[in-house]
Amino acid sequence: MGEKERFYVNEAFDTNWVAPLGPNVDAFELQLSQHLAVKSVVSLGSGTAAIHLALNAVGVKPGDVVICQSFTFAATAFPIQYCHAEPVFIDSEAATWNMDPALLEKAITDLKAAGKKIGAIMVVHLYGMPALMEALMEIAGRYEIPVIEDAAEALGSSYKGKPCGSFGIAGILSFNGNKIITTSGGGALASDNEEVVKYVRHVSAQAKEPAPYYLHKEIGYNYRMSNICAGIGRGQMEVLPERIERRRQIFDNYKKALGSIDGVIFPEEPQGFFSNRWLTTILLDEKVFEVGTNEKIRQYLETLNIESRQLWKPLHQQPVFEGCKSYVNGVSDKLFATGLCLPSGSNMSNEVQEIVIAELKKCLG
Repeated sequence: MGEKERFYVNEAFDTNWVAPLGPNVDAFELQLSQHLAVKSVVSLGSGTAAIHLALNAVGVKPGDVVICQSFTFAATAFPIQYCHAEPVFIDSEAATWNMDPALLEKAITDLKAAGKKIGAIMVVHLYGMPALMEALMEIAGRYEIPVIEDAAEALGSSYKGKPCGSFGIAGILSFNGNKIITTSGGGALASDNEEVVKYVRHVSAQAKEPAPYYLHKEIGYNYRMSNICAGIGRGQMEVLPERIERRRQIFDNYKKALGSIDGVIFPEEPQGFFSNRWLTTILLDEKVFEVGTNEKIRQYLETLNIESRQLWKPLHQQPVFEGCKSYVNGVSDKLFATGLCLPSGSNMSNEVQEIVIAELKKCLG
């Protein structure tokens, strides 16, 4: 937090505008739409709420199938079950760790042959790295399936110059406390589709109809963002370029210090990709390190009050999704077994990072 955030929050208090919606909300949505180069953004209470409403907006119904990336946080898939739809999980390709286009097409052809209605495809830009959007969008377009982008970790990332979150019929952002900018909580839905935006604005505010009394013709949700939280977001957006620059610098520092160690692998940016490097992650080559070394390192760092974490456990491995169909190739299983997220906060100083690096060198030999 800085003085810019404080200014907009104080403004909300000074004008006594603390309830949901308000001038900060309008200004924050404008900042986001300009950054993403989309027509409209609706700020909401969470990224999860945004996914839920996006699924509703594209017409996902009970019994439909939603094809979802497996290597991601569970919040990507939970809203599919809010809609009483069926998630089908797709494994990753090795270059970006995101949805594998070949497996996606295999799943679509199988599901269509089985007579399943596919309501949407849920693509994720994991750890800030853009997915293979050209290939994924081509497949989705050929089969006329709407794409929802979970860009919760990828604000500021781009694919061939186009911002992540602006490819699909809806892009999802998160402003949870661990994201590259935060509103303490919160999220947003971005779209060029006027019908989607109109629907989301309406139902996120309890679906109140224009009448002199409370009139409701459809189910609504209390999903809008407060004017105070949006004030924090306005200030955070003004420093987003510096946040991205710092996260990328942190990644470069780690790679420069540890990248030459045998068996330590850093994910590369393919040509035309730009990652905000939301989190710095490494893989430990199984030919060099024993399986489980990532967890041993995590436990050791924890004794020093240095937080690290294994990569996402794939959703096809999660007990809550037991029985769901999945198309796997072993990539995300291996990533989970060998990967580690390193401390990457924008406010981490170079001096603190040097301490982390020194301890990692002890572990990595």
